[in-house]
Amino acid sequence: MKFSEMQYARPDLAEMKNTMAALTEELRSADSYEQAREVFLREQKEEKHVETLATLVSIRHSIDTRDPYYDEEQNFWNAAVPELEEYSQRWTMALLESPFRAEFAAEYGDLMFINAEIALKTFLPSEEFIAALQQENELATGYEKLLASAQIPFEGKTYTLSQLTPFKNDPDDARRLAAWKAEGQWYKNNQRQLDRFYDDLVHLRDRLGRMLGYDGYTELGYYRMGRNCYTRQDVEKFRAAVVKYLVPVADAIYRRQADRLGKTYPMSFADNALEFRSGNPRPCGTPDEILAAAKAFYEALSPEAGVFFNTMLDGELLNVLSTEGKAAGGYCTGIPDYEVPFIFANFNGTQGDIEVVTHEAGHAFAEWTNRRRIPLESIWPSMEACEVHSMSMEFFAEPWAESFFGEDARKFRYSHLAGALKFIPYGTMVDHFQHIVYEKPDLTPARRHAVWKELLGVYMPWMKLDGEIPFYSDGEGWQRQHHIYSSPFYYIDYCLAQTVSLEFWKMIGEDRDNAWKHYMAYTVQGGSRTFTDLLKNADLASPFEEDCLRQVCEKASTYLEAYDLTGID
Repeated sequence: MKFSEMQYARPDLAEMKNTMAALTEELRSADSYEQAREVFLREQKEEKHVETLATLVSIRHSIDTRDPYYDEEQNFWNAAVPELEEYSQRWTMALLESPFRAEFAAEYGDLMFINAEIALKTFLPSEEFIAALQQENELATGYEKLLASAQIPFEGKTYTLSQLTPFKNDPDDARRLAAWKAEGQWYKNNQRQLDRFYDDLVHLRDRLGRMLGYDGYTELGYYRMGRNCYTRQDVEKFRAAVVKYLVPVADAIYRRQADRLGKTYPMSFADNALEFRSGNPRPCGTPDEILAAAKAFYEALSPEAGVFFNTMLDGELLNVLSTEGKAAGGYCTGIPDYEVPFIFANFNGTQGDIEVVTHEAGHAFAEWTNRRRIPLESIWPSMEACEVHSMSMEFFAEPWAESFFGEDARKFRYSHLAGALKFIPYGTMVDHFQHIVYEKPDLTPARRHAVWKELLGVYMPWMKLDGEIPFYSDGEGWQRQHHIYSSPFYYIDYCLAQTVSLEFWKMIGEDRDNAWKHYMAYTVQGGSRTFTDLLKNADLASPFEEDCLRQVCEKASTYLEAYDLTGID
């Protein structure tokens, strides 16, 4: 079925609550595992349907945030989901207390019980708590809608944030700087509202944590992210390894970049965005040609990958053009009733367009591979584990770079690896910033900006903070990172996964077929195991092992230093 044909009608909230309550009572009164299992499978079917309806609304609202029908439906789900959580928690408690828990674990794995126990730590069945969750949804949606509404004047025309991005990479120094200033000015013009959204979110989340008995939000934030195999201390150890091993590597990359551009190190935000004097690598085709090249890539990669991508194309399951009113960014999600993934993106003529059909399609391929798993939650692993699928798929696509980039293929291969190394310090800084913010929720907006500016000096010393682009040099650039508003503590997952993807990059260079076997061994496990166990079962090193980051840094640094850039200015 095509995405446009998928039906949506608002469900009756009271009926959904009654159904969940009835299923919970049936589970509690089951006399045998066979009875309990039959109830469990009916609950799974109901959960799939509810998730499908909510997801259809979310997708269609993000495609056009101005659509009044889906705007209203999004408001409905923002309010409904927290209310349904109470009934979901009752079901979870009944499952945990079931006398047939051992039988469930034997058939479906014990991880669902581990995750269920974590889920119970994230919710309080009270009107005050539910109202706070509803308010959190409203604030996050308000932030996303504000970004989607951006109309930025530039060179006599008006652009959305996504549409402005190509100008921020323009080889002409003056034009590139002007684009960065135009974007920054939009954020400056809306800074009071951006500050208010985040201040309200931080205080609200701090209150949620304290209502559950935690010392603020951080512990709750980790539980909400489903962290089940590592701790805050492990993340702190990883951050320290990034500063020790990766920041010097990224710093050396930027110093060579300054030499290529004829600039003085450290460079401005605008100059750091330009990798080559002749311009950053750009796709060589139209959106349709990019999708055609992706089709050829996946069909050549493996039979199952080819079937997957053709299903995406045939089902209208990729919405990639940047249009007015469309939410910023990109994502992949699943539509459970139809057993298909969906990719949302904003093509803008940059190399990010190619990363959409590799990165987001990496997520989609993993979802497709595991789409029939039970329980529903085991289709996807935890977030850091999911990002391994996507970031590693980007590297598997590199042999097809000529199809995507034409004459810029050599540029892209250098840029892609360098970008992976440069990203981890930034992503780690996002995580560090959030830990400080939630440890000190009463920081003023001005002080939060100062914290970000201080962290820039630790994680990104190549950024010149000279006031040329005030929004960035004043330490406010974090406000364009929507994860900070919408998904606290998510961003470190990208960094952990990027480290694993660099393992795959190394393996691909040695033996691509062997690397794909490891990738599939990792992917076919779905969400049946914890992140560290998924890695172990696929014979991959954990990013929490210091040697893992050290070794990939050494290998990648050596590769980039020897990379032949002859003829590329």
